[in-house]
Amino acid sequence: MNPMTRVARQLQSAGFSTRLLAAQALVLIAAGLTSWIVASAVAPGIFHKHLVAAGFGQSSAEAAHVEAAFADALFISLTVALVTSVLLALMVTGYFTRRVRRSTNEVSQAASRIAEGQFGARVPSPGLGPEFDQLATTINELAERLGAVESTRSRMLADLAHEMRTPLATIEAYLEALEDGVRTLDPPTLAALHGGSQRLHRLAEDIGAVSRAEEGQLESRPVRISATFLVESAVAAAQDTFRSRQVRLEASVADGVPDVYVDPERMAQVLANLLENALRHTSVGGHVELAVNRPEARWVEIEVTDSGEGIAPEDLSHVFERFYRADPARRRASGSSGSGIGLTISRALVEAHGGGLSAYSAGRGHGATFVIRLPAADR
Repeated sequence: MNPMTRVARQLQSAGFSTRLLAAQALVLIAAGLTSWIVASAVAPGIFHKHLVAAGFGQSSAEAAHVEAAFADALFISLTVALVTSVLLALMVTGYFTRRVRRSTNEVSQAASRIAEGQFGARVPSPGLGPEFDQLATTINELAERLGAVESTRSRMLADLAHEMRTPLATIEAYLEALEDGVRTLDPPTLAALHGGSQRLHRLAEDIGAVSRAEEGQLESRPVRISATFLVESAVAAAQDTFRSRQVRLEASVADGVPDVYVDPERMAQVLANLLENALRHTSVGGHVELAVNRPEARWVEIEVTDSGEGIAPEDLSHVFERFYRADPARRRASGSSGSGIGLTISRALVEAHGGGLSAYSAGRGHGATFVIRLPAADR
């Protein structure tokens, strides 16, 4: 293996900073050699012409001596100057190369810790300019987002396991009772088994739906439709359930409310989730109102207001989180088989339509209002 090939392979296996230093050294040495060759080739000729112009003969011994002295001085001064400049340049390059190597090592180590699950790792500002600062900021933002995702994933898995525990325990208890002969496969037993399986099925469907909605992968076919029609259809679909629970359901529509541009099926799902949530938290004899307003020219609002138990101020910011319950010990008096993420799905669906979903309450015992805000189709 010849020396050049050996050097090339060593450079290929070297780190970025070593390669950068080697490249800078080659550039500096090449520039120095080029300057020396050009000066050696051009300067003597120019000096000789000036000697002739000054009256020295071409064969004069004095002229030859002066030209030899100039050549020696040029060689020595160029050599010293170029060697000094190359050495100084290499020192400066080496300093910056070490700084770059230290910064890239910090980025690499932080990325390795993040890959190992240490999402608290951060890259300090390297102080090498806005490009490197932006790189450090990007790595830190990535770590923060990954940490948030991991936290959400862990919490979601824990909540999902908790939500599955009740229907699974119910199904298991009934199956064991059937095996032991304590119960028979009568209609109440079948109803309990079907109820548990339906709750698990809905939980699986809702988890998939909210994930697709938050990732923007949920299929949607928006059309121009009357907001009044959406509300009236939702009331008609839920009226029987409300009557059976002895909760009054009313609808009101303001004058001049424009159309909205939404997917009717998805928005019907949102309204059904909000009405189910309102019914779940409203006792017998209470009432729920579904109202359509136009507070601004560019927006249409659909409000679902109930006279139920209300929401404490400290819980308002959490009501749209997966499986969040203000009182984990509270049992659903309605016996609803909700998955616990209906509000999460509803907000994701509304936001996918360019709108927003918010919650308001004066506190416990004062009911709650959920407001769907959608862009008007005529804006």
